[in-house]
Amino acid sequence: MSIGKIGVTSNDLFPIIKKFLYSDHDIFLREIVSNAVDATQKLKTLASSGEFKGEVGELRVSVSIDKEAKTITISDNGIGMTQEEIEKYINQIAFSGAEEFMDKYKDQANAIIGHFGLGFYSSFMVSDKVDIVTLSHKEGAEAVKWSCEGNPEYTLEKVEKADRGTDIVMHISEEEEAFLEESRIQELLNKYCKFLPVEIAFGKKKEWKDGKNVDTDEDNIINDTNPAWTKKPADLKEEDYSDFYRQLYPMGEDPLFHIHLNVDYPFNLTGILYFPKIKNSVEIQKNKIQLYCNQVFVTDSVEGIVPEFLTMLHGVIDSPDIPLNVSRSYLQSDGNVKKIASHISKKVADSLNDIFKNDRADFEMKWDDLRIFIQYGMLTEDKFFDRSKKFMLFKNTEGKYFTMEEYEAIIKENQTDKDSNIITLYATDVDAQYTYIEAAKAKGYDVLVMDSQLDNHLINHLEQKTPTTKYVRVDSDIIEKLIQKDEVKVSKLTEEQRNDLIPVFNSHLPSGKVNYIVAFESLGEEAQPLLITQSEFMRRMKDMAAMNAGMGFYGEMPDSFNLVVNSDHALIENILNDKDAKMGEKLAEVSAKLTPLFEEREQLDALKKDKKADEVPQEEKDKMAEVQKQISAVNAEKEELLKGYGKDNQLVKQLIDLALLANNMLKGAELAKFVKRSVDMIK
Repeated sequence: MSIGKIGVTSNDLFPIIKKFLYSDHDIFLREIVSNAVDATQKLKTLASSGEFKGEVGELRVSVSIDKEAKTITISDNGIGMTQEEIEKYINQIAFSGAEEFMDKYKDQANAIIGHFGLGFYSSFMVSDKVDIVTLSHKEGAEAVKWSCEGNPEYTLEKVEKADRGTDIVMHISEEEEAFLEESRIQELLNKYCKFLPVEIAFGKKKEWKDGKNVDTDEDNIINDTNPAWTKKPADLKEEDYSDFYRQLYPMGEDPLFHIHLNVDYPFNLTGILYFPKIKNSVEIQKNKIQLYCNQVFVTDSVEGIVPEFLTMLHGVIDSPDIPLNVSRSYLQSDGNVKKIASHISKKVADSLNDIFKNDRADFEMKWDDLRIFIQYGMLTEDKFFDRSKKFMLFKNTEGKYFTMEEYEAIIKENQTDKDSNIITLYATDVDAQYTYIEAAKAKGYDVLVMDSQLDNHLINHLEQKTPTTKYVRVDSDIIEKLIQKDEVKVSKLTEEQRNDLIPVFNSHLPSGKVNYIVAFESLGEEAQPLLITQSEFMRRMKDMAAMNAGMGFYGEMPDSFNLVVNSDHALIENILNDKDAKMGEKLAEVSAKLTPLFEEREQLDALKKDKKADEVPQEEKDKMAEVQKQISAVNAEKEELLKGYGKDNQLVKQLIDLALLANNMLKGAELAKFVKRSVDMIK
C-alpha cells in the first residue's frame, strides 16, 4: 500500500468544494453516476474502434445503499482505471498546479467542480471518506483501491476485484444521512439520471403482495436510455410525443402541440418543446423546460439559454455545446448561448408559422390557449414580433379570426378617421359591453375581442409599431366619436339648459372613489337617453398600473367616467319640461339675482381693460372679488335647487341606474332598489 498527497498543496481544497457547492450538494449523485456512464460509453467506443477486443457484455450502472455501513455505492462495468490512471486523473486535479488553481478559483463560487475534471470530488460534499475500487479493461491490469478522508492525503493499494469497471463507495457523513434513505436517492436519480444513455439500476422492482410492497428478482431500471428527443422526427408518431410528455409531466394536461428541435450546425442541439394550455389568468409556470447535456440533466432554470417568453414552454433541450460552469448547474453568458437562444426563438416562430399554414382551422381552435404565449413573445422580443405577424390572430365578436394584414384590409375603408388613422375597435367583455358593440355594428364597424391579460400591453406595443393604427375600446366614447369623421353633430340644447341638467343628473350619480362628468351629445332620437363611457387613455393607464407597480400614480387616481346625455331623446326633453314646470319660478327668482351682479362684473372688467395687473387699484380688485363671491353663492343656491329637484325625480334616477346597469356597475343595495322602483313604475 502506498500513501500520497493529491496534487493540491493547500488544505483549503475540500472546504472550498463543500462551501461553494453546498446550496446544491445533491448534485454529487449526478456527477458520480455521470462519470460511471462515461466510463461505459468509453468502453463501447474502444470496442467499436477495435482497441478493446474483449467481451463488452451488458453495460450498466448500479446504485446501492447500505444503511448499516452508511455507504452509497455506484458501480459500473466500463473501462476501469489502472493505478497510473488514478494517479493521473484523481490525484492531479486535472493537471492544474496547486498554487495557480487555488489563487485563481478560490473566490469563484461557481467555478470549481466539473470544469477542471473535479466532478468526482463532489462526492466529498456528503462523505467523510470515499473509496475507489477499480479494475481496468486493459489486459493484465490489476485491481486497485484508492481511499481518501476529505483531505489531501490518500492511500492506494492493490486489491482483488472479479469484474472490470469501477466502484465508488461513499461513506456518508452524519449530517448527510438523509441520503441513505431509498426514497431520497430514488428522487435524485429520477431528477438527474432519468434519461441517461446507459441503464441505471437501483434496487429491485416491487410488487404488491400480502398487503405490502415486496422486492422481485427483476432489477429496477430507473431511466429511459433512448428518450424521444434523441430520435429522428421521422421515426416518431404523434402518440410518441404524447407519451413522452406524460413521461415528463405525469400530472400535466395534454399540450396544444410540439416542436422537435434537431440542429447539427452551427452547433448541436436537440429537444422537444411543448406548448401548454395557458388561459387568460396567465398561468405562466416557468422552469418547466429541462436542460440536458448529452442526456445528463443540468437544470430546469433555463433563463440564460432560451428567451424569456419561451420559458413558458415545457419540454427538453439537450446540447453539448452549451457552456456550463463547474457545477453544471449554471449557464455562462457568452456568444454561443446567445446564438442558441436566437436560433430556438427562430425555430419556434418558423414552426408556428408552418402549423398555421398547414392547418389554419386547428390553429384557430387552439388560439385562445396559445395567444398569451405569442403575445408575450411579441412584447419581449422584436425579432419574434416581426416573425409572428404572419400568424398572430385577431378574433372578432362574431368568432372569426384574422391575421393582422387581413384585418387591416377588412376595416380600412370604413374605419379610417378624418386624420387617416385606421381605428381598431375592441371589447374586453362581450357581455358587459354588448350595447356598445351593437351600436358599433349598426354603423358597419367591426369589433375585436381583446380580453387577455396581456392585451392592454400588446395594444400599446402595436400602436408604437404601427403609428397609423389606433386601438379604441368600444365603450370609451359615443359611437360618433369612436371614429371621428368630418361631420360633427351639435347638441340642440342651449348652454343654459345643459347647465341646468348637470346638477339634476349629478344628484343621483354614485359618490366615492369614482368621478363622473356629465356631457351632452346629439345621438339621435333612437339612441339610448344616457350612456356611460370611460376615457381610453385613463383606462389604459389604470389597467397597466394594476400590473406595473412603477405606475402607481395612475393606480391611485380615482376612476373617471363620462355620463353622456343624449340631447335628442324625448325623455331628456320631458325632464327639461318637468323641471321648468316645477322649478321655473324659483329658478327665475334666483336668476334675477344674477343679472345685476353680471352687469356689475362687466363694469369692473371694463375699468381694468388695457391695464396691467399692478395698475388696477386694490379697491377695484376687492370689489371684483366680492362680486364674484356673490355670483358663486347665487350659483350654488341655484345648483342646490336643481339637485333637490333631481333628487325627487324618479325618472332621472331610473335613467342613471339603467346606464349603470348596462355597464355592470349597478350592484348590491342599489340594484335591489332599482328592481323595486321598476316594479312600482310599471304598476
